[in-house]
Amino acid sequence: MNRYPMWKNILVAVMILIGLIYTIPNFFGESPAVQITPAKSTTKLDSALLSKVEDIFKQEKIEYDGVYQDARGVKARFNNTDTQIRAKDVLQANLGSDYTVALNLLSRSPDWLRSLGAKPMYLGLDLRGGVHFLMQVDMKAALSKAAERFVGDFKIALRKERISYVGVSREGETVQIRFNNTDELTKARALIAKEYPNLTLEESTIGEEKTLKASLNLVEQKSIQDFAIKQNIQTLHNRINELGVAEPIIQQQGADRVVVQLPGVQDTAKAKEILGRTATLEIRMVDEEKSDAATLEKAEKGQAPIGDDVFKDRDGRAVLVKKNVVLTGDYITDAGPGVDGQSGRSTVNVTLDARGARIFQQVTRENVGKRMAILLIEKGSTEVITAPTINEEIGGGRVQISGMANTQEATDVALLLRAGALAAPMDIVEERTVGPSMGQDNITRGIHSTLWGFAAIAVMMIVYYLAFGAVSVTALAINLLLLVAILSMLQATLTLPGLAAIALALGMAIDANVLINERIREEMRNGNTPQASIHAGYERAWDTILDSNVTTLIAGLALFMFGTGPIKGFAVVHVLGILTSMFSAVLVSRALVNFIYGYRRKLTKLSIGQIYKA
Repeated sequence: MNRYPMWKNILVAVMILIGLIYTIPNFFGESPAVQITPAKSTTKLDSALLSKVEDIFKQEKIEYDGVYQDARGVKARFNNTDTQIRAKDVLQANLGSDYTVALNLLSRSPDWLRSLGAKPMYLGLDLRGGVHFLMQVDMKAALSKAAERFVGDFKIALRKERISYVGVSREGETVQIRFNNTDELTKARALIAKEYPNLTLEESTIGEEKTLKASLNLVEQKSIQDFAIKQNIQTLHNRINELGVAEPIIQQQGADRVVVQLPGVQDTAKAKEILGRTATLEIRMVDEEKSDAATLEKAEKGQAPIGDDVFKDRDGRAVLVKKNVVLTGDYITDAGPGVDGQSGRSTVNVTLDARGARIFQQVTRENVGKRMAILLIEKGSTEVITAPTINEEIGGGRVQISGMANTQEATDVALLLRAGALAAPMDIVEERTVGPSMGQDNITRGIHSTLWGFAAIAVMMIVYYLAFGAVSVTALAINLLLLVAILSMLQATLTLPGLAAIALALGMAIDANVLINERIREEMRNGNTPQASIHAGYERAWDTILDSNVTTLIAGLALFMFGTGPIKGFAVVHVLGILTSMFSAVLVSRALVNFIYGYRRKLTKLSIGQIYKA
């Protein structure tokens, strides 16, 4: 009567085996490591890099636990942090600027487990230690930057359609196009209204000059601001990948803030430097007609000519550049450090996309013999890193930026440009560091609370329900096993709220077993045979178990959908815990009971505690 078909027994056994395999990696701990990744996106990973790293370690007599290659780069594990730091310095010196070497932490899991895809759960900032940043996005700058892009786009569109205009300029978030006659203004308005439907257009007349003003409407402003947040989050992801952080947490908070958590980061100063830098690139033409000594002196005192800006170059000299931006970092597809073959100075080699290459080729063709300034804008400070003279038309989309102070600066600037330009500047408004010792203390407390809770439940169940209590405790242990295995398979990030959810899941999971055991007791009190009581107990308790778990599941899904940060982490573990508890409390415990009692033909009593008849 109480026997599972073979396929159900096999299913339970396979699930427990899978749970064991994917839970085990969490018990091996982590070891200090370094990660080597290409500094250029065009550089391909091959086995030669792995061999080169091993040769460097042998040559420098650096002991390591293991070196292997994955899709992101080459990783090496060490016994202690001293060896790890020495290995990083040695690798950086030998591999040069072509590769980025970052400190990391890697699991000590054996190779056979990794080959099966069994990896430990990622630990959050509160469990592993690391650094937390809250970054503010300058939305006003995002709108101004968008308006600046429209200046260049309007010029190209008007030239393409052969529409004559006097000039295009920007005032705040409004772009002004000036015309000599109404016919040309009408053509331009029709063109811009068709190409840019989310712009508000207004006409005005001052004397003989006609002006068409294009401003961002509310829909376009909202779209630009949403894009700025998304683009900045993606850019931060790209930059963090360069640092080799295993599982960063990057989330939007509110309308204009981004939370960045880097668990396990040891080189926090480097992380802050890379994330805090808001380097963007702009190319503008030098206004040579007004670059006389008297004008430059006035410009430095805040009296720059209309349509011009003044910035300092690396030697402290003032350079007068036009406000009109020819090209921005948005068109960059790749960037990497290099060396000028003639001077031997460090450079940054930039590759532009197809549109950027066309714009750059057109600008250099029209301005042969004139100077072009390349500006690096960082945290609101603009610097002219180089202002060379254009000797000939430059096509192909490859640009070499000279003027770098050293190789390290060239590498850092290339990293920032390669990761993508920020759609708007960002400032770190909050920084918090969690030490690894505090994280370990949180882990210890969380594990102890879970184990003590499990032990209390186990004692109570065994004392009250005897053999059926032992079955319930075994099912509860398998529930915990499966929950940890699923979290590991999903590569979920476990935080302190997640640990609390695990402890809560244990308390909730035992409810189903209590319902089943009490139902079996009730059937025995009603005079049913032990085998019939077992069958009826599981069958009739199922509806109640399902109802109670579905209502709790709905609450957990609501927390996940509407919660953020720690609440969402709690909800994920909570929902998974409900699913695994239903499987273990019903299928696993029934399989164990069937194994103990299912084959006994003459069963007269059950070890389920005292049964009081009404």
